[in-house]
Amino acid sequence: MLRLLKLLLPLVLLAGGFAAFKALQATRPEGPVAEVGERVWRVEVAPIELRARAPELVLYGRVQTAELLRVAASAQARVAEVPVRDGERVSAGALLVQLDERDLRPRREQVEAEIAGLHAQIASEDNRVETDRRALVEEQKLVALARDAVARAQRLKTQRVAAEADLDAAEETLARQSLALANREMAIADHGARRQALEARLQSAEARLAEVGLELERARVLAPFDGIVAGVEVTAGDQVKRDEVLLRFYALDRLEIRARIPAPYQDEVAAALAAGQSLGALVEVAGRPLPLRLARIAGQGEASGVDGFFAVEADPSALRLGQMLKVRLTRPERPDTVAVPFAAVYGGERVYRLEDGRMRGVAVEVLGGVSNGAGGEELLVRSPGLAAGDLIVVTPLPNAVDGLRVEAVQ
Repeated sequence: MLRLLKLLLPLVLLAGGFAAFKALQATRPEGPVAEVGERVWRVEVAPIELRARAPELVLYGRVQTAELLRVAASAQARVAEVPVRDGERVSAGALLVQLDERDLRPRREQVEAEIAGLHAQIASEDNRVETDRRALVEEQKLVALARDAVARAQRLKTQRVAAEADLDAAEETLARQSLALANREMAIADHGARRQALEARLQSAEARLAEVGLELERARVLAPFDGIVAGVEVTAGDQVKRDEVLLRFYALDRLEIRARIPAPYQDEVAAALAAGQSLGALVEVAGRPLPLRLARIAGQGEASGVDGFFAVEADPSALRLGQMLKVRLTRPERPDTVAVPFAAVYGGERVYRLEDGRMRGVAVEVLGGVSNGAGGEELLVRSPGLAAGDLIVVTPLPNAVDGLRVEAVQ
């Protein structure tokens, strides 16, 4: 019996403790029930205004010119003077480079001497032909006398008065006179060809004299227009070869900016130009805006787009050849557009309108960027789901979803 009580006592104690725990649990006081509320996000909103606006396209271009003057040496000579420096702005008529004319004058004097000699040869040829013509008359008479002598010798031989040797001598004399007459006639006949050859040599010499004259004239290079020196390759004392580039020079008023128009926009731009629309653009140079105008597009495009050529519409003195610039091209106007901050557009295709305290997504078409007039930039969007006066959420939210509860703040 005692052993049985020892076994049951722990079980009785355990059952009693469990019963006391349940009694205490059933009689404990109940606390207040916590309620879970919906979180409200505080956001900034902005009213929208629907109106026609021109979206802008940001391009990157380079300053270039189709009329870069490369001043080359007119002949092999030594450089006498280079009074300009790279980047210097010069006026039309200013001296750019001077070659030493002493290297060129001997050639001119040599050609002039050759021309004088040819004139003398032509005069001698004219005198010679006149002499030949006078001598021809006399030689014709001599031939006639020689024929008579031969005839007389033949008669005397027939009459057995003259010897055979006399006839042979007469015939030899006739042959000599006939040969001299033929040579004289040939000399007169060749006069035209000889004179023509001398005149051709004279023309060649005169052409070389004109060439040397141009070399002398071009030894002193003057600026043909107002412009800027783009690079000086020589200095005074250098020995240069013919056609060696001495310096480069360009006109400011012939500068233009070449920029690549991306393929998605090239048809729109080409259609606007074909319709006669004037597409303006702006670049910022030395902290100041410089207006441009899209003058034309390149005749050949690539897969990435086509190049546009922008004419400068104001003073281009701040531009430099080869300069890289950011170009803001103004595209054709679009009706019913809305300018919103970049942060207000989600995924490049959606904005959120505030409606009854909740965010409502609206699909939009992004047209491009536009300046906000304060030095910043906004996105230009358009959607039939937007109306004038709608409040657009402009605070970027990482958890933005349709129906999210928000509260507008100032």
